[in-house]
Amino acid sequence: MAAVSAPAAPRRRPPRDWTGLAFVAPFLLVFGVGVVAPLGYASGLSLFQDQLIGGRSFVGLQNYVDAATDPRFLDGISRVGIFLVVQVPIMIGLALLVALALDSGRVRGMRFMRLGIFMPYAVPSVVAALMWGFIYGDQFGLVGQLNAATGLALPSPLSQSWVLPAIGNVVTWEFVGYNMLILYAALRAVPEELYEAAEIDGAGEIRKAFSVKLPALRPALWVATLFSIIGSFQLFNEPNVLQTLAPGSISTHFTPNMYAYQLAFNANQVTYSAAVAVVLGLITVVVAYTAQRMTARQESR
Repeated sequence: MAAVSAPAAPRRRPPRDWTGLAFVAPFLLVFGVGVVAPLGYASGLSLFQDQLIGGRSFVGLQNYVDAATDPRFLDGISRVGIFLVVQVPIMIGLALLVALALDSGRVRGMRFMRLGIFMPYAVPSVVAALMWGFIYGDQFGLVGQLNAATGLALPSPLSQSWVLPAIGNVVTWEFVGYNMLILYAALRAVPEELYEAAEIDGAGEIRKAFSVKLPALRPALWVATLFSIIGSFQLFNEPNVLQTLAPGSISTHFTPNMYAYQLAFNANQVTYSAAVAVVLGLITVVVAYTAQRMTARQESR
């Protein structure tokens, strides 16, 4: 008779390897404490409303309905939208031109130029706003001195008509160097073989810029644009500092962030301020995602 084989012993699963999770755990901890917890707290807070009598009561989505029809909040959103559409392309365009010029190798003192263009990014935004605010002053600043010296009547950059372009100039001055560094680093990563192939085909510097450099810069351009979009919706320090110099031109709801700050710390409407902040975050996500989709469609063509 044939021997009956014993049933095979069940395989034991190898012990789970937690090494990867151990490396990721510090980031997850910081992300949870610094990002997820504040967002969850603000979202929960936005569902309540402080009453003069009875304390804090649950109102559901009423704060969001009020924010969607709040003329001050909508005015700040529209102003930031105009700022984004005008200032971001100008800033990215200037950063692109500077990066291309530095990468060409035809700029004298390239290290000094690169450091000089990047240096304004190291200046705190509050200090930059104060510095430019005193330059803009038509009574005490550079504009006023030029008017007194030449007899001209230059318009005040802090007037109601010019204050938004003036703030755009401050932000551009601060962040052109930062975006330039992103684009310049991407240009330095382009393989030399592509340039050699373009030169063999008889391409000049302009042709290489359009056929080699700009296509290679698309991912970096998208990163710089994304950061700029988010930064536009976070606009706070510059107008908040300049408000002390031009209170008639910059209101407390000049930007959505200023309005949320005013509601929370001056008007004591913390729950409504949380709803405004959540709505602003959602708008930022939608605009950034839309820009990403448009960029992806252009690259797929």
